[in-house]
Order: sequence, then C-alpha cells, then structure tokens
Amino acid sequence: MARARIGMWLAGAALVASGAIADAALAQRGPGNGANGGDPYIWLEDKDGARAQAWVAAENARTLPRLQNDPRYKSFYAEALAIAAAKDRIPMPQQAMGRIINFWRDADHPQGVLRWTTTDDYAAAQPAWRTLLDVDALSKAEGRKWVYKGMTCLDPEERLCLIALSEGGEDAVTYREFDLAAGAFVANGFVLPTSKQGAVWVDKDTLLVSRDWGAGTMTASSYPFVVKKVVRGAPLSAATEVFRGAPEDQLGSYASVMTDGQGHRAVFIERQKTFFGAERALWTPAGVTKLDLPARTAPAAMVDGRVVFTTSEPWGAIPTGAVASVSLTDLQAGRIAPTLIFAPTPRQAVAAVEATRHHLILDYTDNVRGRITVFTPGAAGWTARPMALPDNASFGIAGTSERNDTAFLVTTGFLTPTTLARFDAGSGAAPVQVKALPAKFDAAGLVAEQYEAVSSDGTKVPYFIVHRRDAARDGATPTIMTAYGGFELPMLPGYSASTGKLWLERGGAYVLANIRGGGEFGPTWHDAGRKTKRQVIYDDFAAVARDLMTRRFTSAAKLGIYGGSNGGLLMGVQFNQHPELWKAVTIQVPLLDMLRYEGIAAGASWVDEYGSVTVPEERAFLAKISPYHNIRRGVAYPEPYIWTTTKDDRVGPQHARKFAARLKEYGLPYLFYEDTAGGHSGDADIEQGARLQALQMTYFAQKLMAR
Repeated sequence: MARARIGMWLAGAALVASGAIADAALAQRGPGNGANGGDPYIWLEDKDGARAQAWVAAENARTLPRLQNDPRYKSFYAEALAIAAAKDRIPMPQQAMGRIINFWRDADHPQGVLRWTTTDDYAAAQPAWRTLLDVDALSKAEGRKWVYKGMTCLDPEERLCLIALSEGGEDAVTYREFDLAAGAFVANGFVLPTSKQGAVWVDKDTLLVSRDWGAGTMTASSYPFVVKKVVRGAPLSAATEVFRGAPEDQLGSYASVMTDGQGHRAVFIERQKTFFGAERALWTPAGVTKLDLPARTAPAAMVDGRVVFTTSEPWGAIPTGAVASVSLTDLQAGRIAPTLIFAPTPRQAVAAVEATRHHLILDYTDNVRGRITVFTPGAAGWTARPMALPDNASFGIAGTSERNDTAFLVTTGFLTPTTLARFDAGSGAAPVQVKALPAKFDAAGLVAEQYEAVSSDGTKVPYFIVHRRDAARDGATPTIMTAYGGFELPMLPGYSASTGKLWLERGGAYVLANIRGGGEFGPTWHDAGRKTKRQVIYDDFAAVARDLMTRRFTSAAKLGIYGGSNGGLLMGVQFNQHPELWKAVTIQVPLLDMLRYEGIAAGASWVDEYGSVTVPEERAFLAKISPYHNIRRGVAYPEPYIWTTTKDDRVGPQHARKFAARLKEYGLPYLFYEDTAGGHSGDADIEQGARLQALQMTYFAQKLMAR
C-alpha cells in the first residue's frame, strides 16, 4: 500500500488545489522566510491569479512558436500521437465479476472508455469489447474535462465500484458509485464530491472515507486526516468519525480493505505521520486497535488468512527490504511474530507483491534485472518456486484476483516490445502468451548495454545505454539521459515506443541512470540519499555522465538530460552544479524552490524525503542545493526547456514559473511552457501527451542534432 501510494503521489511525469498557495497573503507565510524572504516572484505562486496567468500566456506565446514552427515538430507530434492512439496496443487486464476490465484510450476516445470482455474472448486477436463508461461522452454531457483515475470495487462480489474522476487531471477527485453489471452509475448511489480523498467499501451500504470534511480536517500538505463512516442514503454531514490523525501529519489518514480467497477480511487504518512512516491499526465496528509495527512496515496483500507485509527497516529478525507474514488471527489478537517469506541480497529489491487465491507472487529485481517467484503458504511456512524467465528483461504482474490463481505476466525491455502472458500461479506451467505489442520502432542495429560509473564516494552506480551497435566512439552521438533518484522508486528497463521512434530511429542514444535515492537496490539505496545526504544522488548522476564521456559514447556538446517531479529537481540541481556537462536540460513539473517547497501545493508531505527549513542543518543543505536560489549571473548555462501544468495540484506550477522568471531577470536564455490541463502527470488525454513529447523532442533535436 505505501509504495503504491508513493508512486501515485510523486512519480508523476518522470515520465491540491486546496493546499496550493492561492493568494499572496498565504504565499508570504512560507516556512522560514519571514515576510517573503526577499522573493521578488512571490506573485507567481498565485497559481490562478490574473497577473500570473498573463505572465504564463506571454511565456507560452514566446516558446511555442520557437518549437512548433520547427519542421521536425509536426513529424514528432504525428508519430507520438499515432503511438498513443494505436489500436494494436496491449489492453492491460483487470479481473472483476469474472470478466476482464480495461480502460482504453485511442483516437476515437482520447479521454478513454472503461470496457469489458469475457476471459475467453480476451485472448482473441480482436476481443468483443462492451463499453461500461465513455469518459469523452460523459465530459461532453456534463461540460467537464473528466480524467479517469481508477475504481475501487466491493469484494467479493466486485459488482459495485467507486469510480474516481478528476477534472483536468488534478489529484483531487470525485467518487461516483457504478454498477459493473448494469454498466451505469447507480441511481441515488454514493457520490463523494471533489476533494483529495480516499474511500473503501466496508459492505454494500457502508464506506470508510477520508476527505475534506470542513475546516480543520486537512493537513498542511492538503491531505485528509479524519476517517468517517458514510452510510448509504445519509448525507455526508451525517457521517460518523471512526479515526482522527493530526493536522501536523505530513500526509494523512486512510482506510484500506484486504480480502482473500478463503473469505478473510481485514480493514486497516493507516495514519501517515511522515511520508515513509505510519501508524497502522485494525478497524472493526467495535473500534480501532493499534498494531505494534515498525513505522516503515506496511501490509501489502493477504493469502489464506496470512497478511503479507513489506518492510523498509528491520522488524525484529526480519531484515530491511524483506517480505514477511503474520496470520490475521494473530494480528487481531496482538500476537505479532512475523514469518520471513523473502530476504533480498544487497543488489536485490522488491518491486511488488500480488496475491491470487492460493499464492503470493513476488516481483523483484536483481542488479536491476527482473525476477518473479511464486510463494505458497503451508503448515511449515512458505515454499518458493522461481519462474524461469529471460535474464535481461523487466517483468510485472497484472490482473490478479482472489477468486482464482490466474495472473498475467508483463515482459518488457528497451528493445523488446511488451508482451502479456497468462499463467496459473499454482501449476508451474510456463506462461502462455496472449498479447504482444507490435514493434513500434526499427530496433535493427540497436543494442542495450549495462555499465557502471564510480561516484564521488566510490559507490558503483549502474546505468543502461541504448545505442547503435556500430556507432563510432567519437563522442558525437546525440544522447538523452534520465533518472529519478528519490522516494524509493526504481527506474527499470522498459519498451518506450515514443523514445524509440522519435529519438533512437534518428540516430540518438538513450541512457537510464540507476542513481541512489531510488529503489533499484531497496530501502538502503534510497536512504543513502535522503535529506542532508542528498548530494550523493546528484554526484551519482554527474558520475554517469562523465563515464559516458570517458567511454566516448557522447560528449558534453551532444548530451541532453530530462526528468520530472523529483526528477525535475534533479535536473535543476544538475543545471546549476554542472552546466559544463550538458548541452540541453529539460525540467518537467519540477520542485525548484527548496526553501519554500513546504508551503506550495502538497510540499509539506515530502519533509521525510527532503528535510525541512525549520531544522537549521536541513535548511542550510536545502539552501545549498535549491535550484531557484543557486542560479548565478554570468554563468554559461545551457538553455533549458522548463514545462509544467496549471492543473498540477501536487508539486504545483509555481516552482517552474519562478525559476524561469529568475533566469529572465539574469538575462539567461530559457524556454518555458505551461499547459493548462493534465495535472502532475500531463495525462488529460492522448493529444496532450503527444504534444508534450513532441515539444520536448523538438527541443532536444534543436540542441543535439543537426537539421
């Protein structure tokens, strides 16, 4: 649960309005800055204000012609849109009601349709899909730009679901009750108006809901900390409180429900006092019972009455980064003696755990290469059966259900189009391929290789490079490089059709750096770069760049870098600290003002990652690395391309705006673009995604490739 929520909150483009700084008075109360910290661009924090919006319009009017009038833009856009809209993509499965459910976008449905087919028909080349919800039609009928954000269904029936809809892509959503059998919203059903919120089913007439209940119910980071029971037919004003966190919590408090194939059911309450640490409790109608668990140990699945946990710190004899279980009966009785399921080596990391009716499927990496093992509970503990899989690939598990042992294996690689295979977790039989993505770019002559760079403290940092096998080692290959480096989120090999088509086919190379701060080697790799230790993350990235140049794969005149969200912060730091290493820098939906980030949008929730200006040592470090505060006059910086979205209610567009304004003040070159929709991920519809990709690739082509 915790890792999934981290990914939801910050991965974003690496491709809430209630908490954003929406007026100048609030903006001037940024932590540790006195009245305004001498910041001349505080007015750009007024996200939707007329003056700020006029500034954005003027910047867009300057940047868009520069990129869109380039003859290459039209081709890039057409290719990116064709890939996003193609009907031969793999429709990823979700099992519900004995059916296969899928959310799908294409040229006919740019905002998407929720649809279903039978399990047998799904394997056909052209399944007979039946539409459940047409988001484009709903938006047109209601005059709203709805973005589908998923659904939560009532187990075990799986018929009644809460569908989450966001206006324009914000994190704030509206929940509406939907009947999967009828293919329609439930008349007079549950409706939870727009808020940053979470909701789970207790039974068909009862929900546990965290949301904005009014004054004093949201944290400083704009997340709810009060959980209430909502009963069918009763107004929200009649909801009864079941749990309360505190306004100073970095995130909020949420309920979650776990069930298994044997009918066991557990309702958890999670109070996330910090981003990575939480108090957890079991809820029943009789009340809440706190669980004696380490703060960074989280329930992740349940099989045969055993609750499965992942941990990012030691738990008695259970090591950091491991998977363990406790019987639900013992958990309810307060007897917490965990049983080890899996302990990683120093170069392994758990990516995900998924439960079927009788088994647990573990998805993990070994030196950034994918592995899958099936675990089965028994009287003597858990037995393991590794799956025989290719060595140089990444894997994922999709479409699991507590009703059966069927699951789907996703296989992908830099040069290998994604495939989907069905398997029985208990049989041991090899997965049977049911879907395959056709090649979307010409990979002939290309090779993907893994190397290691040595960072400033001697740590070996792996990275992948995809390039032409016959490319001359003369430093002349146009190369784009990315990384994330935060929140224990790994960056793994995968098939990127747009990167292949728009960049690799044109002779460019692509680099993925597995720097510290991420989850490539588990919690230890992440913790090595938290708070005031963060400089090693930036040193790792620069070390990979230098290694590329030492090996003559590329040179500073031909190297461009990009990253989004926390990766946008990474790009901002690299822009400041090593302007000599890059010819092009794309900074996407970024954090850049690290002295005020806690007071912008959901920034206060990330103190556990970055530190706080209220702590002198941490403030001193943030001041040292804050990209907005470390731009210097007269430095020969590369001309960056900075983009963000107005609807981003997670990081907020304020950082990108102020960074661009400071560059302008100093007479330094830059490009800035702010899209009006799409939220933090820039995913309002397929057209927006294609536009953003085309703009970025045009910028890289201008900087790194000859016309």
